[in-house]
Amino acid sequence: MNDLGTDIAPAKYTRLEGFIFLAAFALTIPAANWLIGNAGIVCLDKGPCLIPVAPGLMAPSGVLMIGLALVLRDLVQRRLGAMFAIAAILTGAFLSAFLAPPSLVLASSAAFLLSELADFAVYTPLQRRRLVLAVFASGIVGLTIDSAIFLYLAFGNLDFIAGQIVGKSWMIVLALPAIIWIRQRDERLGIQAA
Repeated sequence: MNDLGTDIAPAKYTRLEGFIFLAAFALTIPAANWLIGNAGIVCLDKGPCLIPVAPGLMAPSGVLMIGLALVLRDLVQRRLGAMFAIAAILTGAFLSAFLAPPSLVLASSAAFLLSELADFAVYTPLQRRRLVLAVFASGIVGLTIDSAIFLYLAFGNLDFIAGQIVGKSWMIVLALPAIIWIRQRDERLGIQAA
């Protein structure tokens, strides 16, 4: 048994981990589309279902999955490489368009594609030296772009942008302890980013 607690070689283990992150990333897309129309404290007529993200601040419920998607895409890139990350972004944009309610197809796919590409652009140069900063900074850039594009295209306004940003930020902040643990484990085991 190796330091990972498995009989799998570290290189195979990290690829397996990458594919697990990729599967989880793909699952965030249908989850976000389902949540926005079906789960929340209140569902607006011809609008999103809302959840509280801070005192007095509501956001469409899909924000939770989109914040998580930004982190998972970073982890896909860390384990499987930039080409897998780009393929995941393109596949995610297609899935987002395919699974979104008809009224949200353009908003969902455009916001997903542009926010994930922005996340990729910020994460890529930072991730080898400063993983935690890379995940946090790229996530903030990605969630801001996603929020603005989605709200404008879906609803014609930015009424929920503060809630969108706060809700997605919660998911990124909550993921940071796991990112720190992954970075420390990678350093201890000598695992390099793909």
